Amino acid sequence: MTEQTYNQALVELAQAGLAALAARADSPNALKTAAAESHFICSWMAQSLKERRFSKLVADDLNHWIRDGRSMGAAANLPGLLARIDQQYRAAMDNHTIGASLQTMLDSLNEDDWLVIVDCEVSGKLKLYSDGRNSLIISVEQYEQHIAEGKLLQPITLYVRSDEQTLAKLAAEHQLLLSAGNKKASLIKHHKAYKLYPNNRQPALALLVK
Repeated sequence: MTEQTYNQALVELAQAGLAALAARADSPNALKTAAAESHFICSWMAQSLKERRFSKLVADDLNHWIRDGRSMGAAANLPGLLARIDQQYRAAMDNHTIGASLQTMLDSLNEDDWLVIVDCEVSGKLKLYSDGRNSLIISVEQYEQHIAEGKLLQPITLYVRSDEQTLAKLAAEHQLLLSAGNKKASLIKHHKAYKLYPNNRQPALALLVK
């Protein structure tokens, strides 16, 4: 039996939650307000965690979302979160040419006047003067050795300076899952580090479009 991946476990959870919400909506007495629906999903998640309905791979996510739901109420928008996960992850899981998709995204960034650098080694702390332009840097060693025949063979780190939701939308358009941005792990000043993995297999929740 093939072991379930994080992506598969996450989509399974998201689809189950959306199905439960849809079944609730069929009830004539169900309140269909944002607050009521978010409260329902929060309670459903808590019960799912208690009963261990889903893989341990998503237990930390569930705990985090339950805390958000209880503290933020409707503002947590848990139904919207599950819908975004379902949409972005299913598209990304169908993408078997991550390397080619990354190259297409880089080409589009060049066309949009981003500063894209893939021919320099990134091995220590660096500064980049981009005159305020959005920028994306990949170390030449990773760019040349981690991609072959349209496939991503090993993880790649992208150093990016831009509005994070702009990056999230670009990645989603190209069916790519990027890790959450990490400023502390970045080797380039004023940039965040994002990881892209072979087959889009992120080990934790990816950067999502809001």
